[in-house]
Order: sequence, then structure tokens, then C-alpha cells
Amino acid sequence: MEHFQKKYGFARSDVGLQNWRERPYSQWAFENVVELVPSSIIRACAPPADALKADNSDAFFSQMVRLSDRPETVSSFLQRSQTDHFLVAKAGKPILCWQGACSTADRPHIVFSVSKSFTGILAGLLQNSGALDFQRPVSHYVPQALSGGYGDCALQHLLDMRANVDFSEEYLNEDGDYARYRRATLWNPPLAGRPNEALEDMLLSIAKGPGPHGGPFRYLSPNSDLLGIILERCTGANYAQIMEELLWHPMGASSDALITVDQKGTPRSAGGISVTARDLLKLGNLLLDHGAANGVQVIPEAWIHDMRHNGDEAAWNNGNFATFLPGGRYRNKWYQLARPSLAFLAIGIHGQWLFVDPETQIVIVKLSSQALPQDDLLDVQGVAFLKQISRMAGQ
Repeated sequence: MEHFQKKYGFARSDVGLQNWRERPYSQWAFENVVELVPSSIIRACAPPADALKADNSDAFFSQMVRLSDRPETVSSFLQRSQTDHFLVAKAGKPILCWQGACSTADRPHIVFSVSKSFTGILAGLLQNSGALDFQRPVSHYVPQALSGGYGDCALQHLLDMRANVDFSEEYLNEDGDYARYRRATLWNPPLAGRPNEALEDMLLSIAKGPGPHGGPFRYLSPNSDLLGIILERCTGANYAQIMEELLWHPMGASSDALITVDQKGTPRSAGGISVTARDLLKLGNLLLDHGAANGVQVIPEAWIHDMRHNGDEAAWNNGNFATFLPGGRYRNKWYQLARPSLAFLAIGIHGQWLFVDPETQIVIVKLSSQALPQDDLLDVQGVAFLKQISRMAGQ
């Protein structure tokens, strides 16, 4: 349609599995993943959200931040980092709202690896109910894993990215293990002459790395997809149902969410969740409020305390993200800033952020369609930006 092409600068027919994570197509695709990849619906039960009452005037967004040698305005960085949605809440109340020209507030936006942080929460809720034991090995819940690299890996090591398997996270890989992984999730088109593997089969084929599990932090997305399979095995329900019952309904989400699935319906629990920025802000406020919503304890305080305080600094400092967050930690699929900061965050490729700072009572959501999945300089500047916004908005 002419209206579509006028808005986005390309035709809808131009977008497919071969390019949906590339600019300019991602500006549309990241809010319409369900049209490209099979997805399960995570249904909301709360009334649809009213228009967000927050400041979207120039007063705040014209303030200066220093992220490099040259200061720039808040709005300049939001545009430079190809932001689609930017929301800030203070003590649970939305105070700032900014939206990209091609973005729609009530469309669920893919959050990529922020999905891992959702999966970590669901695992914690099942641990609290006694359905999961984090000290058990993967093979206790998935017996077929015993012959592969993950068989003897404790769930806590999956949660903390301390599994040791023979896999490399290479987002731009087009023909190796990571491309094979993406094809198994149905995120990439099939290749002629290559098998159409299901995600679980692909995960269980990954071999063990040298040395034991439980060593340094090593970021591997398959850990979190395997954890999603374990959640389904121990409950007998699918991921969407688990999230609806344990988190999405109790926290009062106002919009349906989505999670991509493979050819057998296996969830992409490492990166396939799409949510509105408003509901992601609601999750941040829930964590800020010690896991309680509307007088109900949705997430156990003990799990939140463990996530915030028990990440292993030595494992992080010896891991492959140490220069990204110097002195940081990682626990139960969430990042923590270096002490004495109290801030913790969830992060996804292409510029997805959920930042929670108990000290300033600030929660920040920043969803983007950055051109590169991983941009080291822009990612470091992104952390600095969130910290500065927390101080500025928290005053």
C-alpha cells in the first residue's frame, strides 16, 4: 500500500527472513515479528492501557549528556542510537515518553535477549513453587541431554551463563553454528542442502567444551533456550501459558505479548519475546517494588535479592563481557552494575534495555532498531546514557 511505503520508505513485500533484522526493514519488522516468524500469544487480562501521561516536551530532551568527547542532547542520542521507544518512570509513575517516527505505542516490540531475563524470572517462580531445583543437572529434566554437552550442567550454571559447551555466539555468522542455530529457530531462511533441524535437536547436539561447567561467565544464547524447554518439561505447559499464569496476568500487563516458536512449537526463550514498552516498564516497576503488584507478591523477594546481590564477580571479571560492564555481575539472567551501584538491567541486541535503579527509584525502557546487533561503542555509551538519565530524572 502507498501509505506503508510512504511511512517506512520500502514496500511490505521487501521484508522477509533474509533481511528483517537489518535497517531499514527492522523499523517495521521489530514491531511485527508475528508476520515473519511463527509465534505464540501471551495473553493479557488487564484492560488496554490508556494513553501514557508523561512529559514528551523538549524541556528534558534538550538537556545535555556526555557520552563521548562531545556533549549532545538527550534527543540527539535517542535518534543517533535509532531508538523506537523511550520511557522513564520514577517511583512507579511514568514521567518521560519519547517515540520514534515509525513506532506505535500499542505494538509489541521484540526485546531480543531481554527475553532471557523474563525466562530467568519464570525459572525463579517455578523454583519458589518447588517445581525446579537449580542444583539439579539439565539431564534430570531433559534425559535426552545426557549424551550432549549440557547433560551434567546444573541449572544455576545455565542461569548464570557459566555453562561450558562448544558453541560461539557470532551474530553476523552466515554459515557456521550460529547460522545453523538461527535456522533452527526459524529466524533465518532455510538453506538448500541443509537439514531443517528443530531447535531442541540442535541444542542437544552441542558438544561439551574443555573443562567443567561453572567456570567464567560466557554469554551463550542456547543456554536460555534450553532453560525454556526445561520450564515446559517440568510444568507440562507451554511457555506462553507459563508466562501468562505466573507473571503476565499477576503483574497486570495491559497488552498481549508474543514469543517466537520453531517448527515443533519450541519457544525461543532466549530472544523471541515481543512486548510493548509500557508493559516492560511495568515489569521494571514490579522489580523496583520488591516484586509486589496491587498488594500481591508476584515475584518472591528472596529471588530478587538473590538476583541483585549474588552474582559472582570473579566469574564475570574472567568472562567475555568484562570490558563491557567493568566490575559487574550476572545472576539469574540479569546484569548488575559494579558495586556500590544498586542498579540492575536486562539487555538485548539491536539496542534493547530495561534499567532499574533502586537508589534513584528510576526505571528506564529503551527499545531500538539499531543497525548492528552488537555495536561495542554504542553499547558502552548506552550504559553511560542510562546512568546519566537515572541521575537527571531522579533529582
